[in-house]
Formats: sequence, C-alpha cells, structure tokens
Amino acid sequence: MSRYPLSLRRRLALEAWRLNEKIRIDNHELRQLFWECTLRCNLNCRHCGSDCKSVASQPDMPKEDFLRVLDNIAANTNPNKVFVVITGGEPLMRNDLEECGQAIYKKGFPWGIVTNGLAMTPKRLQSLVASGMHTITVSLDGLEEEHNFMRGNAQSFKRATEAIKIISAANRLKSDVVTCVNRRSIKNLDTIKELLISLGVTEWRLFTIFPAGRAAQDEELQLTSEEYQYLMEYIKLNRKEETRIKLNYCCEGFMGDYEGDIRDHFFSCQAGINVGSVLIDGSIGACPSIRADYNQGNIYKDNFWDVWQNRYEVYRNRVWMRTGICADCNMFRYCNGNGMHLRDNNGNLLHCNLKKLYEKK
Repeated sequence: MSRYPLSLRRRLALEAWRLNEKIRIDNHELRQLFWECTLRCNLNCRHCGSDCKSVASQPDMPKEDFLRVLDNIAANTNPNKVFVVITGGEPLMRNDLEECGQAIYKKGFPWGIVTNGLAMTPKRLQSLVASGMHTITVSLDGLEEEHNFMRGNAQSFKRATEAIKIISAANRLKSDVVTCVNRRSIKNLDTIKELLISLGVTEWRLFTIFPAGRAAQDEELQLTSEEYQYLMEYIKLNRKEETRIKLNYCCEGFMGDYEGDIRDHFFSCQAGINVGSVLIDGSIGACPSIRADYNQGNIYKDNFWDVWQNRYEVYRNRVWMRTGICADCNMFRYCNGNGMHLRDNNGNLLHCNLKKLYEKK
C-alpha cells in the first residue's frame, strides 16, 4: 500500500474540503471556459504540451463559431459568472483578437488571455484593455539564459519582461506571472522573485512540468525528489513571510501534507466540474492542458450546454482512476487520482506529484 504522511490537522481540513468538493461536483456550475483560439505560436518552447507551430496544421477557429457557443451558454446561465480565458498557441497571433474580445465582452462574459508576451506592445495592450480584457497572464520561466533556453528565442526574455512591466503598470487590469520551474530555474527562485517585484508584479504562480508533449522525453525539465521538496518549502515559507508578492503553486497535483500551505485552496482538479473548454477543432473538453482524448462532444454537431449538463461523467466520477499506483494509496480520497491532464488515453497515470515528492533517493 502507498502511504504518505498527513497530520491530523491537515486530514480534518481535507475531510471538510472533500465534502464541499462533492457539492461542487454535484452542481457542476460552469465558471471558467477556455477557448483555444489558435495553434499558431511565435515561439518553439521545449515544454509545450500542444506542440504549437508558427504555421499550424489546424486553422484558427472563426470567432463566429465560438460566439455561438457563448450565446448557448448565456441562454442557460448568467454570463457574468463565466470567465472566458483565451489561449492557444499564442493568442496575440490573431490580428482579430480585439474584435473577438469585444464581442465576448458585449455578450456579458468577462475575459482574459494567457500570453508569452513576445508580441505585446503598449499599443496592443491599450487596444486589448479597450476591448474589455479583464485579466492577463504572462509566462516567464527564469532569468534570461534559462527563459530563452526554454522558449527557443534569444529575444523572448527581453520581450516578456518588457510586457510584464507595462502590464503591471496598467490600471484596472488584473495580472500575474506564471513560471515553469525546471532543473535550471529552481536554483534562481529568489533572484527571479526580486526581478518580478522590480517589474511591479504582485502575484506569482509556479508550476512543475509534467511528461506530456515535447516535455515527455526531456529529463532536464523534470525536478528530482529533493528539488520538489525544496520548491514546496520555498513556496510555503514565502507565503508566510513575503508581503511584496504573493506566491501560489498551480493546480498541478495533490501535495499531501503541504496542502493548505502552498495555495489559496486545497488541491482539486476542476476540469469538467467548473472548467470547460472549446478546443481548436471544436472539441468540447475541459482544461486545455488535457491532451489525451477526454473530449465530450464537438460544437459543430452538439449543443454545448447539453454536453456540459449531461456528459463529463469521466470527470465528475473519478472512481475509474483507482487503478495502478492509485489502487491502494491512502491519499486517493483527497486527490481523486490527481489531475486529468496527467492521464493518458488509456487512463494510466503519467506522473504522480506526491510519489515524486516523497521518492527515496
């Protein structure tokens, strides 16, 4: 049996969280909708889960197709409570991004984007804000050498930091920076933190790389057990003592006795529960990080709201995940088999964060 440490205090808190999660699953209120608007990208990142390219094999989705989905949603629930996240690829590759955003905003949906910042300029930011953009997330994966190594572009760090600076200074715009922590960048977390603070960043999310897409065979990107432990301790300590910038570990996976110390909430995979997506080919899915085929329909033949209400059983009842190393794990009742993005097409677990955290040397 796989047994991991958990204090009594943590266990009691997780039990209360688990009961609330059951209510959330039963209600499955759509609160976040990802739109994979393009697979085109101006970078060639080592860890890309989508394997995006400057010229994608799949054309951009016409905005009218996505807007019809929003009409369907708005007819069934309050659009003000469903946040649209425009992602890709790189959303700034679309010349009509402002038109898309303005149409989304007019329908009553708040929206934001996730960007690598390479194509961001003060003028572009101004036009996006004028189109109703509420939030923006920029990726920065380390200091200059580390970031450019990850992104495959010598100008990437310079452009990303310039973008972060102008975004942080923008009024009425919520923003944060997300960092993919790897074996190179973990050595410089304090320096990265000070850089972000100097750029005006107030919220910083860190995540670790899971073995999917281009990262599947790149061992240099995967943290060791000791590095996982260091990262958890680093986030925990900074959340207690650092007041200039707020750190959060992303929803990458269940982290046992660190739960409650590394995020604003306990771990839960909200894919298919509060989070849905419309992918580039019209597939109706959940979190776009899920690259295995767990799609529930397609907007070109199915009614999105009907799909959201009546399918997604594979997401909302995860008993099927209790196989392999999860079969006899004492943490399954809390992690429910980890994130859906960590499962392959056959349901096998690709990576267990908890196992890696406590892996013996």
